[in-house]
Amino acid sequence: MAFRPDITEQLARARADLRMGVPIVFLGPRPVLVFAAETLTAQRLADLLALGGDPVLVITARRAATLKARAYDGDLARVMLPDDTTPRWVQSVADPADDLRSPMKGPLICARGGDATPHRAALSLIKSARLLPAALVLDLNDAIGFAEQHGLTTLDLATALPVLASRSPLKPIVHARLPIEVSDAGRLHIFRPDDGGEEHYAIEIGRPDRSKPVLTRLHSACFTGDILGSLKCDCGPQLRAALAQMGNEGHGVLLYLNQEGRGIGLANKMRAYSLQDQGFDTVEANHRLGFEDDERDFRLGSDILKSMGFSSVRLLTNNPRKVEMMAASGIEVAERVALKVGGNRHNHDYLATKAAKSGHML
Repeated sequence: MAFRPDITEQLARARADLRMGVPIVFLGPRPVLVFAAETLTAQRLADLLALGGDPVLVITARRAATLKARAYDGDLARVMLPDDTTPRWVQSVADPADDLRSPMKGPLICARGGDATPHRAALSLIKSARLLPAALVLDLNDAIGFAEQHGLTTLDLATALPVLASRSPLKPIVHARLPIEVSDAGRLHIFRPDDGGEEHYAIEIGRPDRSKPVLTRLHSACFTGDILGSLKCDCGPQLRAALAQMGNEGHGVLLYLNQEGRGIGLANKMRAYSLQDQGFDTVEANHRLGFEDDERDFRLGSDILKSMGFSSVRLLTNNPRKVEMMAASGIEVAERVALKVGGNRHNHDYLATKAAKSGHML
């Protein structure tokens, strides 16, 4: 019988647990107990410390660089907990909100040596749950018995790693006619990943010829810009201009990917905005949070296009990375179509940073 959840379903369950503050267990040569730092409660921290051992606070190398902590493991640092660890201390290391008010976090002593594979997997899982990339990790002896005693989700590390490193297949769910302002001949396609993550959408204008390059926009969801008309970015104007151009030409495909805030989620995006208010640019803010410049996976767009029968595009973008991704994923970019709209006095520095640090052709 196929009632037992497979590893993809177990990972979805683990993400939900971590978002609610419930720990999970990675099984393997070095079994560990994992908490998401962002959702850790005072009681669970006290219970964790009562277990003994040497728990560590795992942060990314980007966050470690901000805190002047040694990332001996290359892409991450395992910060030893002080004897008087409190939830406030954990939060101050994980979250840069008070970095300027309280810049001295340490000295932070970091572990070195030993296998950091489960710690790396913990950060990857927590990132995919759209939480701050920081984890409390403790080695366990009788991991299976401990998990059964406390009703915790367990994940086999060796089985989970390749799934965490890959993108989930997308399945077409439904499509239906949707007249919109720019075209009566609109059609909305819904795609759903197998891993329980966010759905992604394709808005098809007209009936594009599958044998010719289709005018395409690869657009990442932006609640603040697309819905609220935020002036801090150019997303809303780009969305509307792309649809308008497709309407004028009578055909096109707008891929709407739910990768808010360059793939870090809306809550973390607002944290980045708060840091920008303190004087950091958009890239610096992402780094202080512990993220890379851009955490999005644009290959999702090529997956959707192939599913819809397209193999060549005229890509509406200023981002060379999108062009490179399309080509690397088997979609020919016959033409890059510039999309320079939405500049204003509030986002001048933001656009300048995108050009200088992310190579956008503005």
